Amino acid sequence: MDAIAIISIFVLAVFVGFEVVSKVSSTLHTPLMSGANAIHGVILVGAIIVADHSETALELGLSVAAIVLATINMVGGFVVTDRMLEMFKGKSGNSGKSSDKSAGGDK
Repeated sequence: MDAIAIISIFVLAVFVGFEVVSKVSSTLHTPLMSGANAIHGVILVGAIIVADHSETALELGLSVAAIVLATINMVGGFVVTDRMLEMFKGKSGNSGKSSDKSAGGDK
């Protein structure tokens, strides 16, 4: 493949990915992130296996970079999922706290 074809495929993939992700509703975001975190865990295990079988310094360096990037991506996914779940907990938690305060004020 020549460079123009590869760049064209990359640009189209970025455009399609942006359009697909931007159309996901917030209620579906958390389950999709959980699935993505599972996939990133598999990618991390694969990168560790590749690092174990590396023979040259270049292979080892690239596999360590893959391990670092996969770890960052997986941890970031868990952080985003945790924030999304906290948003859903915050709505029910705030209403319970305000009713407790009003019940305390009535006594």
